[in-house]
Amino acid sequence: MPIDDILPDFDSGAQKSRLLDLLRGSGARRVLRQPAAELGLADHRPYPFFAIVGQHEMRTALLLSIINPAVGGVLLIGPRGTGKTTAVRSLTDVLPYIEVSTCAEGCLPGDLDDNGDPDVCSECRRKLAAGEPISRLEAVKLVELPLNARLEDVVGGVNERIAVQQGKVRLERGILSRADQNLLYIDEVNLLDDIIVDAILDAAAQGHYTVRRGAMAGTYSARFVLIGSMNPEEGRLRPQIMDRFGLRVPVQGLITFEERLEVYQRVRRYQQHRRRFLMEWAELSEAAREEVALARDLLRETRLADEAIEVGLTLVQQLEIDSHRAEYAMFEAARANAAADGRDVADVSDIRAVAPMALRQRRSQFMADFFVRQAEEDASIREQIDALAVQS
Repeated sequence: MPIDDILPDFDSGAQKSRLLDLLRGSGARRVLRQPAAELGLADHRPYPFFAIVGQHEMRTALLLSIINPAVGGVLLIGPRGTGKTTAVRSLTDVLPYIEVSTCAEGCLPGDLDDNGDPDVCSECRRKLAAGEPISRLEAVKLVELPLNARLEDVVGGVNERIAVQQGKVRLERGILSRADQNLLYIDEVNLLDDIIVDAILDAAAQGHYTVRRGAMAGTYSARFVLIGSMNPEEGRLRPQIMDRFGLRVPVQGLITFEERLEVYQRVRRYQQHRRRFLMEWAELSEAAREEVALARDLLRETRLADEAIEVGLTLVQQLEIDSHRAEYAMFEAARANAAADGRDVADVSDIRAVAPMALRQRRSQFMADFFVRQAEEDASIREQIDALAVQS
């Protein structure tokens, strides 16, 4: 049956969580009446995430990727000056804390084998037995990849300064390794050199990568959430890296007079009285950070309803999408959306909320035509085989 017949209205009165309420409410003229206590914020702090006007889909996609890294990252597509880079950099306001291993092998206290015993290295097993920590809490960071970065900067390589000054050869990790368990942001991702794109794709697919320089080799973890932004006027993005982004969001300039005026007024206050402006939004940002952490915890228990799975797969089939990453990104985004709503079951309303972000720009007309031509060629081959069989 048509997919529209089994998709209910998204605004059907389901109870919403505080996190999504914060996101919806931040588009209005929300300025806290009582300023927060002095937090010692530096003037170079980025623009507050919840002070961004409008752009609901863009901000939702970014939040979902933080709550559930399995979504596969976000690609923001739009013209210059529409707030793409500002939105990504403002995520530092709401990024949660995560448990980071202090072990070179990446052991964590929660790593257990099939018997429920610690699945860690011998040194970490000794520390756990002695009651010593093997991990620490760190805030998720935003790591930016400069457009002029060299391959050595991205994957790592020999420290040239130490090699020249001290006569020692030492491998140093690159940007991809520093982005492990963090966010990797690439502005103007469509302008990257192909060799760097290939390195990022390989690391993103495996979660690690190996650097070899002569007899030296090092393998580094690279489990990151990839966020990219681009202006399509400046060139297309290679299909290989386009497919790696779980969610794709077109970002247009705001249309209404009121919204554009509000953007101007907020940016002007931010530039003229930055400390005061940041304080006005500090309480809301801290509340959102806590809600993101709660949603990440709830995500472990969040599952997909059978009806949501049926609707999602039917939608992918009707849209004739080949890539299996489509439903994976959609289902993981749906689970994140439900967790953000404080629910442990993702239903059809969650599929409706995230499907456009996960499925748009997935269907390739080139591949569709290719398979049609291939089917025609296969039919011709079989006809000739049958004809030869009759003659013999």
